[in-house]
Amino acid sequence: MRSVDVVIVGAGLAAAAAAKRLVDAGVETVILERTELPRHKICSGILSPRGHRFLLENFGPLPREALHDPTWCRGVTFHFPSMVSMPMDFFGGSTPHLHRKYSDYWAIQRSGAEVHDRTSFVGLKDKGDHVLVQTRQNGEPVTYRARQVIGADGPSSHVVRAIYPDYPKQIPWFFVGQKFHDIIDCPLSPDYFHFWFHPGLGHYTWSHARDGRQIVGVGFKRGDNFARKHEVVQKYLEDRHGVRLQPPADDHEGCGENFGPSLINRYVFGKGNVMVTGQAAGFLNMIGEGMSCALHSGAIAGEAVVEARRRNRPVQELYRRMIASEVRRTTDQWNPLKIAFDRPHEADFPAALMALSWTDRAKVLRDIWRFVVLYKEFKWGRQIASLALQRPIIGGYSMRRWL
Repeated sequence: MRSVDVVIVGAGLAAAAAAKRLVDAGVETVILERTELPRHKICSGILSPRGHRFLLENFGPLPREALHDPTWCRGVTFHFPSMVSMPMDFFGGSTPHLHRKYSDYWAIQRSGAEVHDRTSFVGLKDKGDHVLVQTRQNGEPVTYRARQVIGADGPSSHVVRAIYPDYPKQIPWFFVGQKFHDIIDCPLSPDYFHFWFHPGLGHYTWSHARDGRQIVGVGFKRGDNFARKHEVVQKYLEDRHGVRLQPPADDHEGCGENFGPSLINRYVFGKGNVMVTGQAAGFLNMIGEGMSCALHSGAIAGEAVVEARRRNRPVQELYRRMIASEVRRTTDQWNPLKIAFDRPHEADFPAALMALSWTDRAKVLRDIWRFVVLYKEFKWGRQIASLALQRPIIGGYSMRRWL
């Protein structure tokens, strides 16, 4: 049995940020990853300015091999069924287009933590003063004894399932898939991430250039047909935007996503000596970018461990108090009052809207409403409205909804 201060499950950006905080404070840390590193990561790769600043401040400049081509993204363009398009540059300037296979590996290496890849998480037992983590390493059972465990293993987190077996049944799940096409002709600017507010295309539809090809991505309720959804989007892009693409290559990919927690403040942060962070906890920005909040929430998880040891306090007590700032920042992005009267995003939607004519503004607002109605079946509307009213009263969002 290996004894260690902290075990982190998962080897993504949240894990790297947590490990960096821990190692810098002298806390012995082991990262577990089920596949061999560097490993492939399903991700569009467009990082927000806030995430870029975090990487620069904590890990240094990104190496060239950690970037796709085009290497930079200027901002986001929203497209609507009325054919109004709204390009919005990021406030902080252009941001990197991460190649997650190599950017994650680079960050993990720079964290200084010990890494055990080809090690699958099986389960855990919290004994009060330590946690036993069961794994399989190259097919053989291996147990770790740790004072704390951090689950940073993505939306379908096995750590979450180990401590809250019923949690996955309590939230709606979506499938997000992307296919890659050689380009015949694409009028869409390669400098932007393109997103469609169109209820006929799916719950989350996007496209952008990557490594000489065009990504066409779509998100929808899990259980629907990916190939059929993708065909609808590809035909729409050709008919309405003049995007002519070759048939998709064979390397399409997809994964399950937990979109709901950030909208309705239903995060899961763990219990006892087990913390959950990153997208496993439910963090996701409005355009589906989870890397920046993974980095910041991961760092907070690491800081909570360090602070708990320094003050001899329960780690959950401190983690939940400290993570409230990241909850505010992330859930604010889905808050209609913050969107209307503040600047919760990293691109200026209100300014872009006001730059349109009165007619186009009316079209955009109508189209957004029709898109939002697509989510009616999940009964999020009243919850979002309640949170919007709660925010100015208590200065944040209630911890009582968190697991």
